[in-house]
Amino acid sequence: MKNIQHLQVVAILTTLLIGFTMFSMANASSPEENKAAGEAFLAKNTKKENIKTTASGLQYEVLTKGEGKSPAATDTVTVHYKGTTLEGKEFDSSYSRNSPATFPLNRVIAGWTEGLQLMNVGAKYRFFIPSNLAYGERGAGADIGPNAALIFEVELLNF
Repeated sequence: MKNIQHLQVVAILTTLLIGFTMFSMANASSPEENKAAGEAFLAKNTKKENIKTTASGLQYEVLTKGEGKSPAATDTVTVHYKGTTLEGKEFDSSYSRNSPATFPLNRVIAGWTEGLQLMNVGAKYRFFIPSNLAYGERGAGADIGPNAALIFEVELLNF
């Protein structure tokens, strides 16, 4: 009797696992879908009054103005940030870790390198980064698909 119950449990778990896998695959976005969604989002976003767009396609919104000089691409910066998908899923946050990040500005995604050079110390911006200025076709980890556009809130603390 225990063997039959064990087999039933295994069968139920296997069915659930297969169902979950099929659901995940059915709801996964293809690189083409991600690219189209990002382009549509950015096209709509650029019409908002407070959104500025650079020649590269990077969009940004000034949340808080800073003071002083702006960093160069060769500077090392210290920032607080939160990154989300277009759907609002947070995939990384220095705020959540309660620990600012410090890195050479020319060693991050192109959208950050460009965007942070627009900022002054103390400024907080929201970046809307097209996929070609983010992780492009390769994506990054489980949460950032290929050709995904991203949103970051970034606060420049120091450089």
